[in-house]
Amino acid sequence: MTRRITRIALSALLATALASCGVSFSQTPGAVAGGNYSGLPTANGQGSEAGFRNWVVAFRPRALAAGISPGVFDSAMAGASFQPDLVALDRRQSEFSRQIWDYLDGAVGGTRVPTGRSMAARHAGTLAAIESRYGVPREIVLAVWGMESNYGANRGNTRIVPALATLAYDGRRGEYFAGELVAALRIIQAGDVDSAHMVGSWAGAMGHTQFMPSSFLGHAVDFNGDGRRDIWSNDPTDALASTAAYLRQMGWRPGQPWGTEVTLPPGFDYNLSGKSVTRSGGQWSALGVRAMNGGAVPSGSILLPAGARGPAILITDNFRAILKYNTSDSYALGVAYLAEAIAGRPGIRGSWPRGDRPLSGAEKTEIQRQLNARGFDTGGVDGKIGSKTSDAIKAFQRSRGVTPDGYADTRLLALLRN
Repeated sequence: MTRRITRIALSALLATALASCGVSFSQTPGAVAGGNYSGLPTANGQGSEAGFRNWVVAFRPRALAAGISPGVFDSAMAGASFQPDLVALDRRQSEFSRQIWDYLDGAVGGTRVPTGRSMAARHAGTLAAIESRYGVPREIVLAVWGMESNYGANRGNTRIVPALATLAYDGRRGEYFAGELVAALRIIQAGDVDSAHMVGSWAGAMGHTQFMPSSFLGHAVDFNGDGRRDIWSNDPTDALASTAAYLRQMGWRPGQPWGTEVTLPPGFDYNLSGKSVTRSGGQWSALGVRAMNGGAVPSGSILLPAGARGPAILITDNFRAILKYNTSDSYALGVAYLAEAIAGRPGIRGSWPRGDRPLSGAEKTEIQRQLNARGFDTGGVDGKIGSKTSDAIKAFQRSRGVTPDGYADTRLLALLRN
C-alpha cells in the first residue's frame, strides 16, 4: 500500500522511531478542513522569517473563508515564527527501514507490556465503559496508546499551530498541512483547547493517541462529559475513547478478532496471499489453512509480512480498521501483537528470516523501476513497497517460476538484475 500522510496515526508520529521503520504518520482524514490552499507563497526549501510572515498574511483570508474568526486566527498566530528545524525533519529520509521482526520486537519490548497491563488496571473502569460503548477491546485501545505515545509519556511539546504553519509554508506537503492548520484553528475556535496548550509532535499529531487535527474534528469525543474533547491533559479518558470511536467508525466489528496466525498446507497457492485476496473462513479451512491457536479460521486475507519464509497472519476487517489509523502493516501488526501481549496471549510463533538485511530506499526504488520496465505496473516509483508493488512482484515471480509471495528482499532484487 502506498503510505499516506493523512493521519492521525505519522499516526502522528512516533517521529524518529516510526520514520526509521518506513511507517507513515497519518490517519485517514476525518472532517477535513476543506478549502483551496494552492497558490500560497510557499518556500520550497528556501524559507525565511520574512517569507513566513508573508505566507501568514496570504493565508489569513483563506482561513477566514473557511470559517475561522479573525480573532481566533490572530490570537493563535500571534508570536508564531518560522521553525527551520521542523522543515529539516520533514525532509529527512531514512536510508534503511527496519525489518518487520525488529519492529515487532520493539513494539512488545522493554516496559511496554508491563506498563500496558498496569494502565489496564489503573483505568479499568474507564476502559470497560469505552469498550461497552464502542465495542473495541480495551487491549487494542491500550496498544494504540502504547504505540503512539508510550502511554502518554511522549505526547510531544511542540506548539501545533506554529508547526503546521511552518510546514504549510515550507514543507513537502504544503496544501495538506494548510488544511490541517485550518482544522487546528477550528478546534481552538470550538473551545476544546487554546493555542498555547495545543501541543504535540513536530508533524502536528496531538495528545495521548496522536490525532492529526482533521481526524480530531471527525472522530474525537467528550467521553467524560466536561464539555471539551480533551486529548492533551494528563487524564487520557477522552483520548482513549476517541481512539475507540475512530476505530469503530473505520469499520471495527465488535466480537470479531483482528486476525490470527495460521499454518499453510504443503503446496499452498501463494497467489492467494495478500490483502487483495479475501476468502471466508470456511474456504480457507477447505484449503487446509489452520489457526495456530486451534480456534476457528476467520474470514479475511493472508498476510505474509516476511514472505513465504516467515509467519502467515490471517487478517480480518478489524486489522484493516487499524490500518486506517496508520497505513503501515508493521504498525498495525505492532498494535495487534502488543494488544495480545497485554491480554496475556501468545505472540507470533512462526520463525522470521532474521538473517536477511533490510533493503535501502534506493534498492526499493530500483525494484519498482525494474518491475515497471518489464511491464509489471507498481503504480508509481516512490520507494515504498505497498499493495500495488507487491502485486507486481507476485506477477513477476509467477513469470519466473518462483514462489509468488509478493515479498521484496535481496533475492528478488538479484533476480530482477539478472
